[in-house]
Amino acid sequence: MKPGRMYTYGDPEAENLLIQMVDEHDLEVIEQEVSLIRELSQEKSFCLTAVKVQSWNNDLSPWAAPAVFGDEGFGGGASDTLAFLTEEWIPQLKGASRSEKRKLYIGGYSLAGLFALWAVYQTDLFSGAAAASPSVWFPSFTEYMRNHPIRTDAVYLSLGDKEEKTKNPVMSRVGDAIREGYAILQAAGCDSVLEWNAGNHFKEPDLRTAKAFAWLLRK
Repeated sequence: MKPGRMYTYGDPEAENLLIQMVDEHDLEVIEQEVSLIRELSQEKSFCLTAVKVQSWNNDLSPWAAPAVFGDEGFGGGASDTLAFLTEEWIPQLKGASRSEKRKLYIGGYSLAGLFALWAVYQTDLFSGAAAASPSVWFPSFTEYMRNHPIRTDAVYLSLGDKEEKTKNPVMSRVGDAIREGYAILQAAGCDSVLEWNAGNHFKEPDLRTAKAFAWLLRK
């Protein structure tokens, strides 16, 4: 992965470090999201790094899969993206003050939410995952969850109550998939929650992501 620009918000010396993969639409509302995180977390101190993704379908997908809308398929580049975070970006934080006390959380919206959820099956670096309206319809993803151990203690899941009401046969699975994924997390003993929001996939992504991160910060 060759990341785009990184944007940092909040207190750079905070013990709670939030990492979010974003696209240009996320960046349009990121400052509002940061304000909402601060409000909903009851003024918890945090620093959020938003990492601009260059190729959304490639950089955030855990394995290759055919297109489900439009002509662009999924390239399966999530491993490279996670390697960038764990080998290049996160080590930079180790030199910061109070690094041993710092907690790392990963989160995101849509495919970035799926990436965050997948990431906590790969590494124990993150204290929690904030998966807001994650693309758990992704082929074989809940099967992957069932067959691999979770490596974090806390996962927040959410979905809009109209997201599964789509004519797309793959994406219409999202409701059943997130229910299944939540059940898998519960059976594994992971501290997790599934919150249902009003509306379709495109309603208030900043608020939904803020609620996800705030839940982790209040733990």
